Amino acid sequence: MMREPYMVRAAGLPERVTVYEVGPRDGLQNEPMVVPVEVKAEFVARLAAAGHRVIETTSFVHPKWVPQLADASELLAGMERVPGVRYPVLVPNERGLDRALEHGVQEIAVFASATETFARKNLNRTLESQFEMFEPVVARALEHGLKVRAYVSMCFGDPWEGPTPIGQVVAVGRRLLDLGCAELSLGDTVGVGTPGHVAALIGAFGGPSRLAVHFHDTYGQALANTLAALREGVTVVDASTGGIGGCPYAESATGNLATEDLVWMLHGLGVETGLNLESLVETSTWLAAELGRPSPSRVVQAMGTGPARPTTDRNVKE
Repeated sequence: MMREPYMVRAAGLPERVTVYEVGPRDGLQNEPMVVPVEVKAEFVARLAAAGHRVIETTSFVHPKWVPQLADASELLAGMERVPGVRYPVLVPNERGLDRALEHGVQEIAVFASATETFARKNLNRTLESQFEMFEPVVARALEHGLKVRAYVSMCFGDPWEGPTPIGQVVAVGRRLLDLGCAELSLGDTVGVGTPGHVAALIGAFGGPSRLAVHFHDTYGQALANTLAALREGVTVVDASTGGIGGCPYAESATGNLATEDLVWMLHGLGVETGLNLESLVETSTWLAAELGRPSPSRVVQAMGTGPARPTTDRNVKE
């Protein structure tokens, strides 16, 4: 089995791409079994060892809504931070920001919706009133010297409303950037986007400045959509080790773009990532064993060794 792709440098692509790793947060948040905090800490450490320089580590959302991440404080207090690695966390509101500041977090993310229905289901807010929640969070974070990223979900389509108007996405995204967010991640939460749609949306923002992309692979379009974004000049791509994850408030959403699949494509195109593919595959194989199920990543399936089995009864608990 091949362990590295044959590299052919393609014209019109960035020389280097930052892979914004979301596995510990967006990847694990929808797992039905509670993953022990020591496993999460090892997961983050393995990702840093594989070359990741941005690892979204956890979220300070209320445990009632995402029980999997109820151990955020314990994880941040106990894990080892590697110099040069960024460890952003998701915060939903001012209380979440308070907790992040207590733990010395240097970078946060907020999570917005591009559609009315999803804003109500995910945030219990209207499309307009969601900004009342974000404004004080972003303002206070900036006052404390934190870097702020904004996610916008349902940028390409919403299972309740259908295709999301491009102008509506741009309006939401620009308001978040105007608040002071340094980066805006455009999320295809249910994986319905196509390359032409991706190019049109990025173009409607006036170009790739401060934009990142976050694709789910529900319809098998994540890599194609990523390539379209790269051709438009985007240089930050969200991905989840092993392709784990989904959205707990959108049942049709399948896993995130797998980091290994992304890295295989990027390395084949001659785009630098700073990531070691073998180490990523080893990490996903280890994680699959901890979760007790095979990795969804096609590269992990091709390069990994043997089926996933829980290592001991202590690794995953109710």
